[in-house]
Amino acid sequence: MPTLKLPDPAFMQDEEIKMFAAGAEKYFTRAAPPERVAQWVADGQVERRFWTEVGEAGFLGVSLPEAYGGPGGDFRHDIVLCELCARLGLEGFAITLHNVIVAPYIALHGTEDQKRRWLPKLISGERVCAIAMSEPGAGSDLQAIRTTALRDGNGYRINGSKTFISNGQIADFIVVVAKTDPSRGARGVSLLIVETDQVEGFRRGNKLDKIGHEAQDTSELFFDNVFVPADNLLGAEEGKGFFQLMAELPRERLIIAVNSVIAMEKAINWTIDYTKERKAFGQSVFEFQNTQFQLAACKAKAVVARTFINDCIQKAIDGTLDNDTSAIAKMWVTDTEWEIMDACLQLHGGYGYVNDYPIAKQWKNSRIQRIYGGSNEIMKVLIARGL
Repeated sequence: MPTLKLPDPAFMQDEEIKMFAAGAEKYFTRAAPPERVAQWVADGQVERRFWTEVGEAGFLGVSLPEAYGGPGGDFRHDIVLCELCARLGLEGFAITLHNVIVAPYIALHGTEDQKRRWLPKLISGERVCAIAMSEPGAGSDLQAIRTTALRDGNGYRINGSKTFISNGQIADFIVVVAKTDPSRGARGVSLLIVETDQVEGFRRGNKLDKIGHEAQDTSELFFDNVFVPADNLLGAEEGKGFFQLMAELPRERLIIAVNSVIAMEKAINWTIDYTKERKAFGQSVFEFQNTQFQLAACKAKAVVARTFINDCIQKAIDGTLDNDTSAIAKMWVTDTEWEIMDACLQLHGGYGYVNDYPIAKQWKNSRIQRIYGGSNEIMKVLIARGL
């Protein structure tokens, strides 16, 4: 049992959820041992075959309906996998992107035909997801995107470029945010599906050289007159993209905060173990009052964060998680994660700066949390609107 881990909340205590969690832990521990994850880091991406394996094992699209080949689970099953993969340190394996962010766009906003066409492929692992929002000149400001998808006969021609796209090198199912009517601002934004092996003019840039998340193939994507049929317009109605995005962003921001809580708990556990073993001036580093006070403060913040996030998860299950609350969760929890990560690295001394120690890797990986999913500065703007 980890040193710092609150008991599971009541909504995670169902026997079926416990059995699912135990089965998932057994599978991923066996399927993704440390040496395999280390190879992902060395390669700069997860091998495509692993996605197919996970699909065959039944862990992709776990909350998708049985009518489309899914297990018919709910958000709790997604949370189990999110937390498990974070705790196991499955670097680069963006199962939350696939299960929690992209698949729901199809399930909640697609036409019946689109659901039947695409969801079984996402569930089986035949398709791996990405969502192409950010552009070189438009990050958190989605209304400023310049990529267009203009009508051409019985389809659309997509032109533009995207950047910071997770799964960029291996994704073959990409939700592209584009303007079908550039004159209408947010009301001219639509979401279109690009299946990369069925189009011409699509190109992947190089993997971006990041300071963390080395196994995640974050990339630039280029669309040069890419034609997709009108059937690939999500929801079959132009101008709905911005509203579809706004409807699903609260869950994405919550998942970022969930990962932050896991990172906090891991960092505190590592630091407790390290400071109890490390000697200085004739005693363990843990015995110094400063160390105990620092760790006590970290634990207090992590417990508050976990309690708040559990409440947010309950709201997401109930369908009552709103934009304001998810923005608060994303901003405060990721800010707190960074405070804890920095304090824990400091307590490791010089070894905290050495990549062989897990705190160093986690410290680097944690820095992006305050940027993606909408920067924390944008979260403050959203929160301020509700004052």
